Amino acid sequence: MKNEKETPAPAPTVETVEPESAPVVTFDAAAAPAELERLQAERDQLFDRLARLQAEFDNYRKRETRERAEYRDYALINTVEQFLPVLDNFQLALSTQSTAEQLRSGVELIVRQMGEVLRSLGVQPIPTVETQFDPRVHEAIEMVEREDLPDHQVMDEVRRGYTLRDRLLRPALVRVATNPKQKTA
Repeated sequence: MKNEKETPAPAPTVETVEPESAPVVTFDAAAAPAELERLQAERDQLFDRLARLQAEFDNYRKRETRERAEYRDYALINTVEQFLPVLDNFQLALSTQSTAEQLRSGVELIVRQMGEVLRSLGVQPIPTVETQFDPRVHEAIEMVEREDLPDHQVMDEVRRGYTLRDRLLRPALVRVATNPKQKTA
């Protein structure tokens, strides 16, 4: 065996990097008051602009609220005007001296007139009798066992339901048939 001296590995070299020098800011003491005044004036303009924008937004919000209330009032007036003749006819029917049959036919005419007013406003009655029960528009108050009717068919309307366009105003109260001979799917 040879007696070899191990030579040390060369040490790694480390390069030091000098940080980039920061930009040099010079301060001119003589120009400082003028610069301060300029910045304060700019700040004051921005505060003034902000105050004006806030006031404009507040005025917009108040105007929008007022216009919305006026629109609701206009729509309500239009609706009430259409019902006034119906009310007049009810008062006329109550003030006349007539037989029960005449009073009944008068009330039937008034009900038709009211239905026409509702239709003109876009209100539609919900179909009920002899239709399939639909929980989205019908509210069942009773289930009656009947073998002569299909299962879940509406057999009687207790209170009429209405929609306005596609929006439910109130569900129809109905009695629904259950047929024990038919199996539900």
